[in-house]
Amino acid sequence: MKFLVSNDDGVNAKGIKILAEMLKDLGDVVVFAPNRDRSGASNSLTLDRPIRVEKVSDDVFSVYGTPTDCVHLAVTGVLEEEPDMVISGINNAANLGDDVLYSGTVAAAIEGRYLGLPAIAVSIVLDSVKENRRKRDFHTVTYFLKKIIKHVIKHPLPQDTILNVNVPNLPIDEIKGMKVTRLGYRHKAENAIPIRDPRGFKMYWIGPAGPEADAGEGTDFHAVKNGFVSISPIQTDMTKHDFISELDQWAKNI
Repeated sequence: MKFLVSNDDGVNAKGIKILAEMLKDLGDVVVFAPNRDRSGASNSLTLDRPIRVEKVSDDVFSVYGTPTDCVHLAVTGVLEEEPDMVISGINNAANLGDDVLYSGTVAAAIEGRYLGLPAIAVSIVLDSVKENRRKRDFHTVTYFLKKIIKHVIKHPLPQDTILNVNVPNLPIDEIKGMKVTRLGYRHKAENAIPIRDPRGFKMYWIGPAGPEADAGEGTDFHAVKNGFVSISPIQTDMTKHDFISELDQWAKNI
């Protein structure tokens, strides 16, 4: 089994190093990750310039591009042998609900699925923004992720599906189990934050993500808040199939 590992926190992030080390228990590992933090890059591909790929070691490559660039280049030209599975993470914070629309970590897994490979995105969940500096219990993440990967190897995912896994930042013995969940969603994002650069020009920070709106029983938000590992299946086919018939009638009346 050969694993392709990526993320959006960058090739030097602690999470990706711990993930790669764990995966060596299951097979061969090669890391293709951005040369710097590319959080929020979503599914963007770099199309306006060539992309530098630096070999850091025999099985680690630093890519001057997005997470999607990393997986795309690895699978379509850089690696001599195609990997068997893409694992993206361990993301340094949650990817819950509509976070998946922006997450580079989830995007790397999606790109792997687009290219025909089984794929899993994994993140660690802090209780609040205030806990951002709290020590991450990555061992808990790898403990449960290994179980999930072993199951996926024996029971392959559907061709259009990836798994989005979120693990609470708790010791293993405090995790209550694993739950299959749907994505919740947030209220709209907070307002942009204006600042001034040293020369007085106005600039903006993107505002914080909005608070939870749909976070009830069955959602990923609810699962992790109650001490469960959340496993959400995400499909790459974005078509709203149950609206096609109604839209077809609407289009005929234009």
